[in-house]
Amino acid sequence: MEKLTIFDTLIRKKQEFKPLKKGLATFYYCGPTVYWTQHIGNLRGSFCADIVSRTMEYCGYKVKMVRNYTDVGHLTSDEDSGEDKMAKGAKREGISPEEIAAKYIAVYEEDVKALNIERPWKTPRATEHVKEMQKMVKVLMKKGFAYATPLAIYFDVSKFPDYTALSGQKLDKNMAGEGAGEVSDPEKRNKADFAVWFFRAGVHEKALQYWKSPFKSKLVKNGEGFPGWHIECSAMSKKYLGDTIDLHMGGIEHIPTHHTNEIAQSEAANGKKFVNYWLHNEHLNYNGEKMAKSKGTGFALAEVAQKVFTPLALRYFFLSAQYRSKQNFTWEALEASEDSLMYLYNQLNILGQAIGQVDENYKKEFLTALADDFNTPAALAVALKALGDKKLDNADKLATLLDFDKVLGLDMAKMSKVKRIKEMTEVDLTGSSQVKVFSEISLDVLEKDDKQVFDLIKEREDVRKKKEWGESDRLRKEIEKRGVRIKDVPGGVEVYK
Repeated sequence: MEKLTIFDTLIRKKQEFKPLKKGLATFYYCGPTVYWTQHIGNLRGSFCADIVSRTMEYCGYKVKMVRNYTDVGHLTSDEDSGEDKMAKGAKREGISPEEIAAKYIAVYEEDVKALNIERPWKTPRATEHVKEMQKMVKVLMKKGFAYATPLAIYFDVSKFPDYTALSGQKLDKNMAGEGAGEVSDPEKRNKADFAVWFFRAGVHEKALQYWKSPFKSKLVKNGEGFPGWHIECSAMSKKYLGDTIDLHMGGIEHIPTHHTNEIAQSEAANGKKFVNYWLHNEHLNYNGEKMAKSKGTGFALAEVAQKVFTPLALRYFFLSAQYRSKQNFTWEALEASEDSLMYLYNQLNILGQAIGQVDENYKKEFLTALADDFNTPAALAVALKALGDKKLDNADKLATLLDFDKVLGLDMAKMSKVKRIKEMTEVDLTGSSQVKVFSEISLDVLEKDDKQVFDLIKEREDVRKKKEWGESDRLRKEIEKRGVRIKDVPGGVEVYK
């Protein structure tokens, strides 16, 4: 096994990865709350988890990764205030929470597939594990870590001395319970206590999702209610991966509340350390500010596609920043990533079809980059260095890059088999340049749509010569609507399907 060093948020330094069981890495990633389409900032988190999983596998580990779906219990605050997000989504669209979940799980799964994010070992839904959550709550109550009021069952943070170890905050600044006066419970012992079970009472009296429970409240019959968001991940992690796991990952926004609460309730219930290595990915920004739907910057992957960018251009963009670094998204940066990706595919195509041997020197360099806390920018740089090495045989170069792509995930195996179309002299634009076309299928005879595209390209070149830039932009958009991307280069354009 390759030696890996990982930055552990809990101890705030890098340490060597030592798995609980030789050759096995158990890994839990906090997946999406499926009440809305995930924006590309959320998808960056999924990508980061994918890199961790792929790297572990590349280094020889068997990976058991769990990525959950939160389809109940996550309030509009990450704390215990506000409306349940699933109920909010249901009211917004006039359908049930179950239909909302099914709709947005489907969207998310299409998006991660388009980004070549591998499917984890397990993808549990919270609503399918309520019994496991209730069982953990019962244990917490029996051990004296949780108590009931007529409105909810709370975890008593005063009983867990290391409650703020992960966040490093003072307890009075880690408000993991009542928020902005929205939830008022006079029987709550400590302001920071957080709910592990909400009764269908008070502000949640009309909750759309609820279950019978063994817990008692004078305000509801049969203990009806729903789980708190935090208990869900603890219960699902325990069921599939055990009391203690190797790796747990999520966005940095989870540190002060969600992950802090997971540690407290899991270790209190199980009597064991919960996680050996905590990983947190930074935010994706837009023009220097955190990407967010509320600011109109929560771009969906569908919007990337509408602008005629391949989703893997976004993956290439994500690779250019290490997971613990903030990354600033702009459409210009994405365009540059697509250009780089198309160059890579072009060069792969030129290498030919013969696959030789992986170059061990480059592989060692690639592993060294990844083993340093999943440093994808350095790893990508090694791949490009190998690609440009004129001393490396083409067949060995191709083998090396295909091997690296087990982690990079840029679909090189597919693109290396793309046939280069003959240079289309009949669409010579200036008398000295040629249009170079790359396609996933070989076209000996132009189809009707392709001929229309070339006519538009020629028309655009004519208006560009006249410096009619507005008309040139309009024609570019017309070309892109036909599934073709063009890149202006000295003397003409390059065309990609």
